[in-house]
Amino acid sequence: MEVSTVNGGGGRARRLTRRLAARNGTSRPLHVRRPESVPLRGDRFTTAARMRWLNAASTRIGTTLDLERTAEELAGFSVPRLADGAAVDVLESVLRGEEGERVTGAAVPVTRAMAVRAIDALNELEPAPVGEVVDRRERRETLLTTECLRNGRPVLVSRMTLEDYRRVTPTDSAARAMRRQGVHSYMAVPLIARGVLLGSADFVRAGNSPPFNRADLDLASQLASMAAVFIDNARLYGRERQHVVSLQRSLLPRATPHTPGLGVHAHYAPAVDAHGVGGDWYDVVALPGGRTALVVGDVTGHGLPAAATMGRLRTVARTLMTLDIAPDRVLARLDLATRDLEDDQVATCLCAVYDPADSSYTVASAGHPPPLLVGPDGSARYVDVPVGAPLGAGVIPYDPLRLRGPAGGRLVLYTDGLIKTRTDDVDVQLERLRTSVAAMEPGQLDAGGPLTSPRQDDGRFDEAVLLVAGGHEPPQELRLREWDLPTEGNPASTARKLVTEQLGRWGLDELADVTELVVSELVGNALRYGGGPGRLRLLYDERLQVELADTGPDLPQIQHADVSDEGGRGLQLINLLCRRWGSCRTATGKVVWAEQNLPG
Repeated sequence: MEVSTVNGGGGRARRLTRRLAARNGTSRPLHVRRPESVPLRGDRFTTAARMRWLNAASTRIGTTLDLERTAEELAGFSVPRLADGAAVDVLESVLRGEEGERVTGAAVPVTRAMAVRAIDALNELEPAPVGEVVDRRERRETLLTTECLRNGRPVLVSRMTLEDYRRVTPTDSAARAMRRQGVHSYMAVPLIARGVLLGSADFVRAGNSPPFNRADLDLASQLASMAAVFIDNARLYGRERQHVVSLQRSLLPRATPHTPGLGVHAHYAPAVDAHGVGGDWYDVVALPGGRTALVVGDVTGHGLPAAATMGRLRTVARTLMTLDIAPDRVLARLDLATRDLEDDQVATCLCAVYDPADSSYTVASAGHPPPLLVGPDGSARYVDVPVGAPLGAGVIPYDPLRLRGPAGGRLVLYTDGLIKTRTDDVDVQLERLRTSVAAMEPGQLDAGGPLTSPRQDDGRFDEAVLLVAGGHEPPQELRLREWDLPTEGNPASTARKLVTEQLGRWGLDELADVTELVVSELVGNALRYGGGPGRLRLLYDERLQVELADTGPDLPQIQHADVSDEGGRGLQLINLLCRRWGSCRTATGKVVWAEQNLPG
C-alpha cells in the first residue's frame, strides 16, 4: 500500500487517494477530507514555537543510555502538548541488541510495548501492557500500526469511524474502550534511525481536543526521528555493555568444584555502566588433600582491556595454585607474571587456602580489601591480614596469616566495587559493609545479600564480586585421617599398616593392594630425595587420595628407565594404577599425592 494516510472514509476515497499519491510520486501522507468532517485547523505551532518545542525535546529525551527510559521520555514529552495519549513500541530484535530491520514491506516485525502515557481523562484505555509483546495476529493485515511498520511511513486518521477503531487497536475490547473514552483522532509514526526501523509511536486525541492534521503529523515525525536516534544510541550502548559482560562472565568460573568441609557461594554483579565492567574476578580451585583455594582479584581500569588482563591473571593464578598451595608464594609469582604483561596494569588480589583437616585458612593479600570473618553468632570483624603491594608493583614478598574458621561461621571475600561510593572514605565504606553483614541471616549472606541490600547513598556503581565460604562439620561421607610417620626404623612398613587398617574400617579392602604399593613408593622417594617422610594423609571422599609430605625442594618427575635399570619405575607404576597423581610445594617443602577411583 503506497499511501499511508487513512481517514476512515469509503473505498472510493481510498482509491482516489492512492491514485493521487501515485500520480504525484510522493510517499508523504495525504489527507482526504470526507464531506461530513469538520474543516481542519491551522498549525498549532508557529515556526518559532515548533523549533523551541523540538529543542526542548532534544534535552528531555535521551537523558540516559537506557532504552526503556528513553521510550518513557518520548511518551511523556508528547503528552499533553502534542497528544492526549501516546504509546511507544520497540522491535524485539532491537531489545536483544540486534540491528533492527530494514523497511522492506515484508512480514511485520514483532514489537514489545515499552511506554504508555495518557491524560487522566483517558485512564480507562486498554493499551498493551508495558513489557509485553504486542500481539497483532488477529488483525495483522488491517491494523494501521502494521501498515506503519511494514512501509516505514506515518499514518494519519483525522476523524475516526467505527471501522477505524478496529484498525487502530489489536482487540475488540480495546476498540470499545477507545470509543467510550471519546478518542476521535489517531496517528502513528515509525521510529527510524540510520535507515533502520526500531519501532513505532502511536498518538491519540479525545474529547474537545482538535483532530490531528498534517502539521501535527509533520511535528510528530520530526520528534520520532530525533527520539529514534536516542533509542538507537541506547541500543548500541546496551549491545556494547552486553558484549563486555558476556566476555567477563565467560572468563569467570562456570561452576564451583567440590569443596570438602566447605560451602562456597560465589556472586558476580556487573556494573550498570558498560565502562565499569572488566577487571573483577574470582576463582575456587580444588587442591590436593581436600584443600580449597579461594581467590578474588580486581584489575585496575575498565572495559575490554581490563577484562582481557583479568582472564590472563586468573589462568596464571589457577596454574600456580596447582603447583604451590602456599598463597603468599602464589602471589609472589603472580606479581612476576603481571609485570610481564604488555598492558602495564596492576591488580589487587586476595588468596585464601582452606584445609579441612583443622578447619583453617591461610590468607595472603596483595593490596586487596580485608576479608570479613563472621562468627556463628552473627558477629562480624575484619581479618587483620598483612597487606602487600598490588600485583605488578614489583614489591614482594607477601606475608601470610593463618586463622581458624569457626564451625557455622563465614569468611567473606569481595572486591571494592561492593563498598566504594563517590563520596565516603574507605573507613566509612568498610564499616557500612560490616554492619550490613552482621545484620544478615546466614542464608541471606550466602545468597549474595550484600550485593542487593539497599544503600543510603547513590548505590553501587561499579562491578563487584562476592565470595562467601562457610566451614561446616565434615559430612559422613567425608573421611580424613593424618599420621606423622617415624623417621627411624621402617616408615614404609608403618605407612602400609596404617592405611591397610584404615581402609578396612572404611570398607575399602579392594583398594588395599594398590594403596600399599602407592604408599611404599611415596615413602621410598621421600627417604631417597626428600629428607625423610613427614605427614601422611588419607582422604576418602568422592575418591580415595593418598598424600605424603616431605621437606625436599624438588618436585618428582617420571623417569625414562631402561630395561637394565633396577629403579626409576615407581612413579610409572603410580601413573598406571591411579586415576591421577601430582605434587605441589608447601611452606615447608612439598606434598606428593595420588588419587584412585572408588569401587563400583
